[in-house]
Amino acid sequence: MIDVSQMTFGYPVGGFRLEVSELRVAAGEKVAVIGPSGRGKTTLLHLLAGVLVPAGGRVAVDGTEVSALKHEDRQDFRALRMGMVFQEFELLAYLDLVDNVLLPYRISPVLELDDEARQRADRLVREVGLDSKQQRYPGHLSQGERQRIAVCRALVTRPAVILGDEPTGNLDPDNRDQVMDTLWRYSDETGAPLVVVTHDHELLGRFHRTIDVEEFAR
Repeated sequence: MIDVSQMTFGYPVGGFRLEVSELRVAAGEKVAVIGPSGRGKTTLLHLLAGVLVPAGGRVAVDGTEVSALKHEDRQDFRALRMGMVFQEFELLAYLDLVDNVLLPYRISPVLELDDEARQRADRLVREVGLDSKQQRYPGHLSQGERQRIAVCRALVTRPAVILGDEPTGNLDPDNRDQVMDTLWRYSDETGAPLVVVTHDHELLGRFHRTIDVEEFAR
C-alpha cells in the first residue's frame, strides 16, 4: 500500500538529507516512526503524502505514484485517499467541532458532502467521547479535545492510508488510548496502513514495527 524506492530529499540551505533506498508498508500494517527532533520524521510523512516531492526516486501510495503527480493532482489524491493528522491540528476557529471534522468536504472539489459523510462524522465524534460538545468551537476546546477532532477529520473521508504526526501528543493516557483504539479499529476494518510519528515510547509495543528516521537521515 506504501512503496518507496531510492527516494532522496534535501533542504536547500543548512538542512538534512533523507535517503530511503526501500520502504514498504503493507495493507493493515501499523508502523511507528521515531527519532530525535529535527531529523526528518515530519518530512518523511510529508514525502509519503505528496506534500513534498523527492529530488529522486519513487513514492507510491495505494497503487499511485504520488511523486510523479502534478501539484493539483497530488492535492486531489490526498483528499480522496489519505487521512492526515497534523501536529498543529489545522482547525478553523470560526467552525464548530462537527464542521471542522467535515472540513475536507468543504475545501476539496473531489469530495461530496452527503448524509453518509455527516453520519460518519457524528459516529467518529461519539467514538472519541466528544458527542456532548458538537456545537463548540476550537477556542472552547482543550488541546486534547482539538487533537481528537483532528483524528476524526483524518478518518471521515474513509482514507486508504492514515498518516499521523504525533496524533496523541497532547492527550492524557485514557484519551491517548481511546484515540489509538479509534485509529487501530479503522485500520483493522479497512486494511488501511497506519504510519505514526511518535515520541511516546509507551505506545511502541502496539505497532507491528518501528522505524528510526536516523536510518535515513544524512
